[in-house]
Amino acid sequence: MNLSDYFENVRGLGILATADSDGMVDLAIYAKPHVIDETTIAFIMRERLTRQNLKSNPRAAYMFVEQGEGYSGKRLYLTKIREESNTSIVEMFRKKQPEICASYDDSNKYLVHFRIDDVRPLVGETT
Repeated sequence: MNLSDYFENVRGLGILATADSDGMVDLAIYAKPHVIDETTIAFIMRERLTRQNLKSNPRAAYMFVEQGEGYSGKRLYLTKIREESNTSIVEMFRKKQPEICASYDDSNKYLVHFRIDDVRPLVGETT
């Protein structure tokens, strides 16, 4: 199953990990990514610690834990490649996940694009 189909059809919980330039790590619960293609994903972000960390350190990891019994899911290793602040583009992507992004507020939002460096299962598979 490709990433687009996977994230459209599988329910679960996502966590995005970032670190600042000093290595101070942060974890944040995040919605499923917007799959641009098999090598690129994007997340809508507000002006919070995750986005701040990405300004000084473009590396991130996204862990998706599938709903249900056991330990199934994916780990995506990412590098930030760009961000979009155009409100109409951000809104277009926000509307693609109405169940997650149902309420709209007037805070600044950004569509942050990542290159997928590696995809691994949630458990196992060493390098």
